[in-house]
Amino acid sequence: MATLWDGSGAVEAEGSPSSRGSSGVELVLSSDPATPAPLCPHGPTLLFVKVNQGKEETRRFYACSACRDRKDCNFFQWENEKLSGARLAAREAHNRRCQPPLSRMQCVQRYLKFVELPLSQRKFCQRCQQLLLPDDWEKHREHQVLGDISVAQLKRPSQLLSPLENKKTNAQYLFADRSCQFLIDLLSTLGFRRVLCVGTPRLHELIRLKASGDKKSNLKSLLLDIDFRYSQFYMEDSFCHYNMFNHHFFDGEVALEVCRTFLQEDRGEGVIMVTDPPFGGLVEPLAVTFKKLIAMWKKGQSQDNNHKELPIFWIFPYFFESRICQFFPSFRMLDYQVDYDNHALYKHGKTGRKQSPVRVFTNIPPNKIILPVEEGYRFCPLCQRYVSPENQHCEHCNLCTSKDGRKWNHCFLCKKCVKPSWIHCSICNHCALPDHSCEGPKEGCFICGELDHKRSACPNISTAKKVNKAVRKQKQRKSNKMKMETTKGQSMNHTSVTRQKKRRESPSISLLLNVQ
Repeated sequence: MATLWDGSGAVEAEGSPSSRGSSGVELVLSSDPATPAPLCPHGPTLLFVKVNQGKEETRRFYACSACRDRKDCNFFQWENEKLSGARLAAREAHNRRCQPPLSRMQCVQRYLKFVELPLSQRKFCQRCQQLLLPDDWEKHREHQVLGDISVAQLKRPSQLLSPLENKKTNAQYLFADRSCQFLIDLLSTLGFRRVLCVGTPRLHELIRLKASGDKKSNLKSLLLDIDFRYSQFYMEDSFCHYNMFNHHFFDGEVALEVCRTFLQEDRGEGVIMVTDPPFGGLVEPLAVTFKKLIAMWKKGQSQDNNHKELPIFWIFPYFFESRICQFFPSFRMLDYQVDYDNHALYKHGKTGRKQSPVRVFTNIPPNKIILPVEEGYRFCPLCQRYVSPENQHCEHCNLCTSKDGRKWNHCFLCKKCVKPSWIHCSICNHCALPDHSCEGPKEGCFICGELDHKRSACPNISTAKKVNKAVRKQKQRKSNKMKMETTKGQSMNHTSVTRQKKRRESPSISLLLNVQ
């Protein structure tokens, strides 16, 4: 999991009814496929526009889909910017230099040679995060090298590789075995035979580990992940180097065909996609990518099954529920709390606000999904789904309303249940934390302020563009006038100084003449 582009804030503050501030960056979906996006080292870039409360900056720009910090990928280009041939050539050269040092085929060949080595010769460079063949030993002599790499270690690469820790680019948080085991058992119970693991390397390796040790298990998986280091440990049919924010296969058509074949096997029957995207990433490009994977799967379906949906488990924090359901209305959120091995906060067993906020969103009917009773989950006959221990059914809402694992309270003024730490504010006319700011940002449209739509769907967007264009022209004219006045003033000052200088020099000359 990697924390990537975030235009609206990755985490919603508990005291704010909206995660939106007074300004931000929004994704612009290109409507012209004939105009491809420029490429950075991470594949096709995304088109963004900067928006502010009440106005829109209409000049749009391309930026990297996979890095929100320009120190990690400094790609930036205005939408209509024309580049010279030299700049385009330099960019292509830079993109090639940033690719992994070994091709996919070379990684496979090295792995096959590595597994044939005796145990004493199997070495792994912890500094370079690379499996070493005997010819590589001299180059890594000064590095920290781990020896005697067993077959069991090769089957658990997520434990051998160091998690990437740059929070703005590749902060990897890996599923705890508890969550992995729950998912594997659930997938088997539901009758799935193939799992497309998008950004879930820990789940992928445990599925393969179970399949190799349990002859009764017929579950197999394909991993799509942006971390190219995993290409050292898997054959071409079990791993694809992939960017989920732009649906980019780094190894081209060969890798795309591997994914297509996996999804369309058995006419698309028995397959599910499980994805754990970066929490800092924008939901919109993820939704676009997942819909492309769904379309790929549907092409293998018969006409009779064309109405079916690709089963999906989307693992994401609960406060993104409205955004996910906006793109996938059939999705429902489960109460199961997903935890991670190497995250300080997202741990199982914590209580109150310290509980993991990560949930499972799915288009599978919740009444078919059994959550572990031994962990306190129970079935609500009214909601027809399993809920967490403190999620009480509200007779007024007629729902088990809690999202974060705590018991929520019903507010009769808001006509809904709210977090236990919130109180009703008569000024804001909604519930919030006691120390919230009543002048904080409100939900709704940046342009007109209405609450029922976003800026991109505003009926006044064309009017706003015209007004903003007129304002920019007025500012430009004012700026040009100021420049002209400044230039004119500088010229007049120069003339004045010259005259004053001549006046000062004149008496001196007359004085010299008188002396003579």
